[in-house]
Amino acid sequence: MSGCTARVASLPFQVPAGHPAPKVQNPPGPVGRELLLDVSPKGVKPLSVRMDDSESEFSLKVVLVHFKQCLNEKEEVLLEHYLTGWKGLIRFLDHLGTVFSFISKDVAAKLQIMERLCTGPQRDHYSSLQSMVAYETSNKLVDLERRSRHPDSGCRTVLRLHRALRWLQLFLEGLRTSPEDARTSELCASSYSASLAAYHPWIIRQAVTVAFYTLPTRKVFLETMNVGSSEQAVEMLGEALPFIEQVYNVSQKLYADHALLDLP
Repeated sequence: MSGCTARVASLPFQVPAGHPAPKVQNPPGPVGRELLLDVSPKGVKPLSVRMDDSESEFSLKVVLVHFKQCLNEKEEVLLEHYLTGWKGLIRFLDHLGTVFSFISKDVAAKLQIMERLCTGPQRDHYSSLQSMVAYETSNKLVDLERRSRHPDSGCRTVLRLHRALRWLQLFLEGLRTSPEDARTSELCASSYSASLAAYHPWIIRQAVTVAFYTLPTRKVFLETMNVGSSEQAVEMLGEALPFIEQVYNVSQKLYADHALLDLP
């Protein structure tokens, strides 16, 4: 934990003079030992997700396409499209500066774990979130009370992505519906308080909140979507976010039904 704390607390972020610190509530629930998603005690290296040079630029359209295709007619979450959609979101985070770099690196590490499972000897069980949960729970491949024999199970790994997806969904919805002069630091702090903050120690919550002050303006955020004007970005967010929310809701119910929402 000390390594995680030092890593966050040493970030050179200061609140600009005259600006009130955005409030991050201390929500009830378990306080985890993770940075933003997870830092393995074995020391998972920040790994880049493989992508072609032609795919290095973020495009909201690409994310929209994959999250649209994420659910099949049975409302199963197809992991191939889920992971590809997340790769697009990583590109978005990488364009926003150092405040999100440690998030995107943790996400990339989680995606590599999942890609290894999806292409490994048991890949047939990892075609969808539902098949993965059924396989891992029935074969006791999930650590339910403490991390021990299966620290990098698919269920645990996707749970961390699932929590982060909720934060991004809330933040992007805030960007879409907020006025032009809205402070992105307050939007991000509010969405963080309603999602990831519940799983982080106090010192990380405070450090991250201060870091939010380095965020660009709402206009810059919308331009980063690479779909045209701010108005066009808002319109496309309105089209994309319902699909992301639906994937989140289906995943949330699946994990709740199997009592997997509090995996260590």
